[in-house]
Amino acid sequence: MMISSTFSLLLLAKSALFWKEVNSLSINQHNLSRFSRKTALFMSAIDTDSWAKLQSSSSQTKVGAALDLESESRIKGTAAPFVQNNLRLFGSNERPKLTLYRWCPYCQKTMLLIEEKKIPVNIELVPMRSYGDKPQSFLKMVPSGLLPALLVETNDGRKQVVTESQVIMELLDQWHPVEDGYRQMMPRDDDEKGQQRYNQLARLERELFSWWCTLIFRPEGPGGMFGKLMGSGSSGTSGAISGFLDCMAKVDQQLASTSGPWFFDFADHPTMIDFIYVSHVERMLASCAYWKGLDLRSESYNKQFPALNAWLDAFEKRECYLAFKSDYYTHVMDIPPQYGPGYDGGFEKERLMYQKSITGRDGKSWTLPLPFDDPLQPLYRGPPLPLCVLKAADIEGDNGNVGVEGTSYLNTDEHKMAAACRQMAGWKLASNGEKVAKFAARGGPGGAKNPRKGFGAELADPYANPDEDLVPYVDTALKLVCRALLTEGGPDSHAAALNDMKESLQAQLPKNKARDVSSALAYLRDRVGVPRDLPLAAARQLRAHLNEAIGVMYN
Repeated sequence: MMISSTFSLLLLAKSALFWKEVNSLSINQHNLSRFSRKTALFMSAIDTDSWAKLQSSSSQTKVGAALDLESESRIKGTAAPFVQNNLRLFGSNERPKLTLYRWCPYCQKTMLLIEEKKIPVNIELVPMRSYGDKPQSFLKMVPSGLLPALLVETNDGRKQVVTESQVIMELLDQWHPVEDGYRQMMPRDDDEKGQQRYNQLARLERELFSWWCTLIFRPEGPGGMFGKLMGSGSSGTSGAISGFLDCMAKVDQQLASTSGPWFFDFADHPTMIDFIYVSHVERMLASCAYWKGLDLRSESYNKQFPALNAWLDAFEKRECYLAFKSDYYTHVMDIPPQYGPGYDGGFEKERLMYQKSITGRDGKSWTLPLPFDDPLQPLYRGPPLPLCVLKAADIEGDNGNVGVEGTSYLNTDEHKMAAACRQMAGWKLASNGEKVAKFAARGGPGGAKNPRKGFGAELADPYANPDEDLVPYVDTALKLVCRALLTEGGPDSHAAALNDMKESLQAQLPKNKARDVSSALAYLRDRVGVPRDLPLAAARQLRAHLNEAIGVMYN
């Protein structure tokens, strides 16, 4: 996503036992030589919870306790699907002999195959070149740096590397056949019609991808010049939009031709061709809304593409898909360094509205009080949070069961859901607060001044130094934000916690530092990645609470 997970701003705590206590800010003789006496007096006067205390408070909530246990399970390889898992055992007692090196969209579909087939595997996160340097150990193994890459260890100790996502997926499927208890992902070799359909669908996916590239990554020019050159549709839309929508209609027809939501009827679960499509369709939804004003999940397009939307709904009810699903903001920040710059066009009124919503500039999507749902990116068509969190918070799905996949959460208790989302965000922030504060301080006036190597991704700057003088002030502000997020109870309790946060910010931060701290918090807010840091339902709470603090300090 926006920054390599190697430099993730909100690293997941593996276990509360692994974190040493982070003391409240204080000044010793060494600090006094660095900071002014005024700064020292300010810091010594702060009555703010330490990160250790905040982490302990989080662990005492039902949500935090559940996340602590899940973190411990991740180390053992027995946890639920998660984008930063490093080990997946699926009940196996043996060390996996497969290691997947992943990061990009092509890695996402490979991970979906692994999760649905339950293939034991080690996982290593390696950044794309536009986000950071690849480890030398990886480049020695894969000189081209291509991702995904699969390291295969044979029984006699030999090792071989396989690249290209399609090759990796087909090999994984062959090595883990139905006869051994694994799910079927491809038509059988003797199923001639099934093989023909698979090849037809694969060609259609490439056609859709080509139309998407034409639509998003080529400028229309003044007055729709590109649209005129490409020809225009009957509705007056550009040829690129018409061609893309016509191709999407073909996809919808293929989905409608089966009895279930998937491309094939031989299984009651998604298969390989579904994974190949969804990794790019997910990015098409975000980019079409942001650069062209096309909301393919709106009511009108739901009527135009009912099978496509039913397919997406089915995916969004699956825990393993949601573990890797990004929000539109993360996608539109990621797409240019991965594919090239997107160009504005299409339906201007809708485009401007969607751009503001996606980037949090509409006064709603990243602003308190948050609406229950997001009209552009509906949150509750499936589980909006990890199942362990929904169970801990006693949140029922629309089927009446607590904390399960396979159902929507549209009619859940709004206040209970909002509290669970806040507490998950607060738990994540408390898990590594001290390092997060240093990361955010890169956005201060004295931050990111050191000579360093640059990268193609707009928001990726892994070698930037923080504004050291600003770190203690940012640290204090983030502790106050975290405390507000962790508050238990309903709307009244949360409102009181927000008032306390605002009063404490005004009392504890000097006026001459307030705007600098707000810049640091904005730097952090803009780098909260989904799902790397949090699922969208929790990430928007963190973004909105940061904005609330920014508003207090900036004004």
